[in-house]
Amino acid sequence: MSRAGHTSLAVAAVVAAGAGGYWAGQRDLALPDTAWVKVTSWLKSAAGPWVESTILANASPAPSGAVIYYRDPDGKPVYSATPRRTVDGRDFEPIRASEDVSFDGKRAIATEPPPPRGKPAAAGASKRILYYRNPMGLPDTSPVPKKDSMGMDYIPVYEGEGEEDASVVKVAPGKLQRTGVRSEAAAERPIVSQIRVPGSVQLDERRISVVATRADAFIEEVADVTTGDRVAKDQPLVRLYSPEITAVGAQFLTDLGSADSKASGGARQRLENLGVPAETVAEIERTRKVPLSIAWRSPRDGIVLERNAINGMKTGSGDVLFRLADISMMWVIADVPEYELSSVKIGSKATVRVRSMPGRTFEGRVALIYPQIAAETRTTRVRIELANPDGVLLPDMYADVVIANGSENPVVTVPDSAVIDTGTRQLVILDKGDGRFEPREIGTGQQGGGFTEIRSGIASGDRVVVSANFLIDAESNLKAALSAMTAVQATP
Repeated sequence: MSRAGHTSLAVAAVVAAGAGGYWAGQRDLALPDTAWVKVTSWLKSAAGPWVESTILANASPAPSGAVIYYRDPDGKPVYSATPRRTVDGRDFEPIRASEDVSFDGKRAIATEPPPPRGKPAAAGASKRILYYRNPMGLPDTSPVPKKDSMGMDYIPVYEGEGEEDASVVKVAPGKLQRTGVRSEAAAERPIVSQIRVPGSVQLDERRISVVATRADAFIEEVADVTTGDRVAKDQPLVRLYSPEITAVGAQFLTDLGSADSKASGGARQRLENLGVPAETVAEIERTRKVPLSIAWRSPRDGIVLERNAINGMKTGSGDVLFRLADISMMWVIADVPEYELSSVKIGSKATVRVRSMPGRTFEGRVALIYPQIAAETRTTRVRIELANPDGVLLPDMYADVVIANGSENPVVTVPDSAVIDTGTRQLVILDKGDGRFEPREIGTGQQGGGFTEIRSGIASGDRVVVSANFLIDAESNLKAALSAMTAVQATP
């Protein structure tokens, strides 16, 4: 028979077989394997081996098994667990368990095809496959290729893979690009963190003074100063008359005229105890006359916070006539949360910005951490001392405080994103090159500026994964678990 006759006969046989298969499939009937064997034998005897090889090369088994999901008929990435229709009324395609649903492309075949005749095998041919493991990480292996219940191909394990450390993960270059894996080298740099807290400007308690008398007196004249005015040290503020001070002054004159030179000591001491200025005592001793009124002066440079003195009024012992404050140095009281308290040290640098002067900053240092935590806010007050030479900082101003923490000494650091914190330990993924990665346990220190201090585990210059490291860590854990399961199964 000619080749054309063979072809016609093969076509007719294929059509007949297809029609029979379609009839059986519509009625959920399964043809026995012997039927297909008989058809193949008949074709071989009737049409020759060429027809048999052609049919076997182009034949593909019909999908079998239960329907596991439904797919969009146009191939779009739309799936459904139940029968569904498109917007234009077309049914979704059912996908059965035997169909390939691998998302990573076709698996590599078990071995390389044999080289053509007359040519030697290429160097570096693929390694021999030892077995196939479950694609979902289940403790199930197979000596031959197979699929799981979802239709996913088992993953081949090649010779030599088990010899490397189970923690080392190999990732194909294409997969690295798709997952966005990126690595950087660990480097030495100083770690300086910043704590941002609110605060308020307060007066320095050590620079506040009051003007008062230690005896009853009558105010004859008050200086032309009011609340908010600036005063200088020794500037006269009030002139007053005190009967008690005048009486002690007369006694002092009497003691000065006596023959006993030591008699004046008691009266002089009483004048000093009453707060009489030293220049007034010297004037009495020089003029031998007690003045009717005495000038009370400012004890320091500062501003007038409070004025209570009025012309002609009577003041009692201890009454406050003026309250003054030196504002050349100010305090800023900042409220630091309890969980940040360990990062604040005495002497730490602080930058203060007040809301009434945008763009201007004031530099100071932490002078005191108050030994008490507010129960309502769980914060601790921290005192910062600032120079205020031009007097622009005023009491009770609101302030934004930034407290620096850390050392200027460089330490080994990695970006914060490189550290995987499991809750009980910290890890980084080392990039060993050629698509190989290894998890490494580390000891961490301070954090700040987007970097974490590394105290142990890696050295400066080691490359660590800073992006998509959780994916590699998950794959490493899966590989380690599978290696452990394989070792247990191999144990007799």
